[in-house]
Amino acid sequence: MKQLLTIVATIVCVIGLTGASCSRQDMGMVGGGVVGGAAGHALTGGSAVGTVAGAVGGAYVGRELAR
Repeated sequence: MKQLLTIVATIVCVIGLTGASCSRQDMGMVGGGVVGGAAGHALTGGSAVGTVAGAVGGAYVGRELAR
């Protein structure tokens, strides 16, 4: 249940931030951060450090790929 709630909250955040983002790089950063955070959460068993590290890494990769 907790994982489902996390996924739903992530989707709501992405939808909400879609209108706020101005550039393609910002969209890539947000999308990468969401995917990276979800992956970090899943791989580390819900560790906060793993989730944050995944989000930061994903945001960096997403921003670079959007260039």
